[in-house]
Amino acid sequence: MPAEPTDLALEIAPNARHEILDLRSLFSIEHRDALAPYQHCLYWSAHTTAGFLDRGLANRLSPGKVPTYINVLRTMFPEGAGYEHDRLERREDLNPDQRAIEPKNADSHLAFIAGGLRSCVIHPNRPNEPVYFVELDGIMDGRPRRRQTRVIGFQSETVVKELQVSVPVSGHPIDSINLKDPRLGLQEQFSELLSRAGIKKGRLTLSLSKTERHAGLTVNEFETLLMRHDLAEVIRNPLRFAAEKYRNALENPRAVPGKALGYAKYDFIRLLNTSFDSLGLRNSIFEKLIARTLAVPTSRFFRMKRSASLLVEQDSNGKTDFVEGTYQSPILVQWQQAPGNTRNLDVTLTSLT
Repeated sequence: MPAEPTDLALEIAPNARHEILDLRSLFSIEHRDALAPYQHCLYWSAHTTAGFLDRGLANRLSPGKVPTYINVLRTMFPEGAGYEHDRLERREDLNPDQRAIEPKNADSHLAFIAGGLRSCVIHPNRPNEPVYFVELDGIMDGRPRRRQTRVIGFQSETVVKELQVSVPVSGHPIDSINLKDPRLGLQEQFSELLSRAGIKKGRLTLSLSKTERHAGLTVNEFETLLMRHDLAEVIRNPLRFAAEKYRNALENPRAVPGKALGYAKYDFIRLLNTSFDSLGLRNSIFEKLIARTLAVPTSRFFRMKRSASLLVEQDSNGKTDFVEGTYQSPILVQWQQAPGNTRNLDVTLTSLT
């Protein structure tokens, strides 16, 4: 039996902007041999537009329905549908050089968040069980992006520390909170916890407490226009951007050839029907949606998770800290006001051995 976990790095070059890969199928013989002795594997992605499908959701969907589920997300968040995040001239976080190369990928971020994709997941180490890595923004300027992932084989996971923290939220029903915001003090508190624990490899899991409702957790980019505008629009109306894609064609039929206009109407209805079927919504609801200009309760569409995990490890200096991609932040999202304007999170630190 191995004495400690094995950590492997895997770089992926996507073949398309949207792609679904079984990460295990990309393992070399050396990878397979190195991981074979372990009972479990932790999979980690450094990105906010490419991550892992939750194992429980993947099992419910079955392999044949995974592409349908991703197509639902692509339908809800079509590329170039008027996102504020894609208006690069308004992005105060970018300098002129960055604006020249920054991808317009708000649709990919929103699909990641609403679809409940994860940056860190654990699976039993079963060679015949797929581990779905979902790529939502794999091509830029005609070239594949370099995607960095890690696979850590381990035997067991042990709870080291548990605590509860309170997160202040605004009085607005729709809100998103960057849990790394230094004003909250959570990052400092978590770093102190990791320092005292001194574990070599593990994960910090943030979970909404059992009494919390109408909220979710994700790991993504906390960019102001994306969070305060685009995500807020999705929370108010999950099909707002899907409708936007076809609105010009349907409202300005003279500007579109008749045949193309017919296709637009057909495709919009067909794609939405597929979306509702995949999400378990009935056609009668669809008819009501059309009558209400596609106004849908957020809870019926969002597949955001109630927890998010962060990889932690000890560096060469013996300090245990978070392993994060450049733009990754744990984010709390709510779509109804919290009693007392506070959300409670259960925090669990575990060690991988």
